[in-house]
Amino acid sequence: MDMYNSTWIGTTLNVVSSNDPTLVGRSGQVIDETKNTLVLLEGDNSVTFGKAAITFTIDDSDVVIQGALVSQRPEDRTHRKYRKA
Repeated sequence: MDMYNSTWIGTTLNVVSSNDPTLVGRSGQVIDETKNTLVLLEGDNSVTFGKAAITFTIDDSDVVIQGALVSQRPEDRTHRKYRKA
């Protein structure tokens, strides 16, 4: 299944680039997803990231996902068709 359409909860997210340079390189397990945010578990802390501010990969995949393009509810995103880059 395509990384855009799969469920991300329980996977490892790695921030590749961001408008905020302090977010680059951060990673953690996705524990929740909303329309505009991703909540990661980093060690013992949960951290919320805005999707629009980050570009990320899931589970060491080669696919780089732009958060601004996936700002839908998770249940809507899994059924949507995305253009191949």
